Amino acid sequence: QVQLVESGGGLVQPGGSLRLSCTTSGIIFSIYAMSWYRQAPGKQRELVAKITTDSNPEYADAVTGRFAISRDNAKNTMYLQMNSLKPEDTAVYYCNANYVPGDGAYEYWGQGTQVTVSS
Repeated sequence: QVQLVESGGGLVQPGGSLRLSCTTSGIIFSIYAMSWYRQAPGKQRELVAKITTDSNPEYADAVTGRFAISRDNAKNTMYLQMNSLKPEDTAVYYCNANYVPGDGAYEYWGQGTQVTVSS
């Protein structure tokens, strides 16, 4: 059974920091590209950051320079370090695992963790 479990969300003041974790089980973590998405109330889910199997990161413009994505293949875990948080970062953050071999695609989602940035 595949599980992606996010943790680390919470309430933080503007300018503060949080570190999200996505711990996986049931997949060969090292072969999956991993991503963080977020969805704010009334808005579509959007890509925040992604990291390839060889740990190359990419970021959405809105978080570049403030967020850092990383992965630890030995722990089957992905992280998102979020600094200089803004109220507009408030959203449910979701972990995504994606693997596209030649004969299909495998994609899994976590249940999400709430991040609220407010004074």
